[in-house]
Amino acid sequence: MIHNIDSRLLTRAVKVVLVGAGGTGSHVLRRLANIHLAMVELGHPAGLDVIVIDPDTVSKTNVGRQNFWPSDVGQSKAEILVNRCNMLMQTGWVAEAAKVTDDTQFSNPDIVIGCVDNRKGRAAILKALKRSVYSSAYYLDIGNREHDGQVVLGEVFGASYKRENRLPHVADLYPDIIDGSLDDTDDTPSCSLAEALEKQSLFINDTMANAACNLLWELFRYGQLTHHGQFVNIRSGRVTPLAIDPETWKRFGFEAKLKPKRLSKVAEVRVAQDR
Repeated sequence: MIHNIDSRLLTRAVKVVLVGAGGTGSHVLRRLANIHLAMVELGHPAGLDVIVIDPDTVSKTNVGRQNFWPSDVGQSKAEILVNRCNMLMQTGWVAEAAKVTDDTQFSNPDIVIGCVDNRKGRAAILKALKRSVYSSAYYLDIGNREHDGQVVLGEVFGASYKRENRLPHVADLYPDIIDGSLDDTDDTPSCSLAEALEKQSLFINDTMANAACNLLWELFRYGQLTHHGQFVNIRSGRVTPLAIDPETWKRFGFEAKLKPKRLSKVAEVRVAQDR
């Protein structure tokens, strides 16, 4: 089956909230800048309008595996990355050196991208998104272990918004992923890059960022998706798509029905031009 883009996102600036600017988020932001420039070049009226939220500062451990340099050590992760994008790409994006909590309120976002490494953080993002969305918004979650990870693009609807064609988000498919009681109690930060590499492969975060942002690019470039996630293992080289398919979702315990929906006129024209 096919998911068609929300046509509103083709007519104005797309409001993106990126939560987490560390291992994965630092690589995601660089790709969001690529997507923004490509969208504008291909005729989108305003591209992406991004807010990056992260409370942490850059440590020596982050240099090498994350998208930071030795001169960044000690600076706010969100601020250094956003300032760099704004200077090099002429964007006007915003950084918030803050933590998303159960009380956080987003400003009616179109897309929220979660790059956090614990269940409690995911639960806070989802609560904030449900509280903040008026009609509908995409929730793109990215997670990984040492050599493998998953990307899931879903939708969250506002309380009064009704539509049957909703993509399940990561917590629909993996309810345990927002259960904070299951988080590992050992959250001691690594003391060196070598120690960090004992926990995660050097390129796993970069690989997952690429998989996630390619989903967004496909959505904006072609106006539709045939899958809404990926499971990636860089050690075995296996990549498995998550199909947009109620039968597939049932195997995760999620029941849904999709009705066929036509592309908007704008999306139809863009797809036809590209074909």
